[in-house]
Amino acid sequence: QVQLVESGGGLVQAGGSLRLSCVASGRTFSRYAMGWFRQAPGKERETVGAVTWNSGRIFYADSVKGRFTISRDNAKKTVYLQMNSLKPEDTAVYYCAADTSPYKVALTTTPSAYEYWGQGTQVTVSS
Repeated sequence: QVQLVESGGGLVQAGGSLRLSCVASGRTFSRYAMGWFRQAPGKERETVGAVTWNSGRIFYADSVKGRFTISRDNAKKTVYLQMNSLKPEDTAVYYCAADTSPYKVALTTTPSAYEYWGQGTQVTVSS
């Protein structure tokens, strides 16, 4: 069992910033890659970014590159998503997820590769 809890969502004006946090249970957090995903109403879930177990590789979708930053603190069993210069099209429920294949160097960015998911946190960006 891996439990993930997201927090930090809310309402922000376009151009503003939010920082999302995802806290994992257990003591295996440092072994696996973590991903951030989002889903807007009526849209398919899309990958925002991902980070390997040791932060050796970080992936960002083109739509957020240069605006969002993923980081992790394995001691705190937490992964973060810093979101700057937010746009209305960033409005979605944001999820963190864990790829529990241990110590992967390559990043798998498709949602199907991630075994455990948090409940999500709503991010709303107003015009």
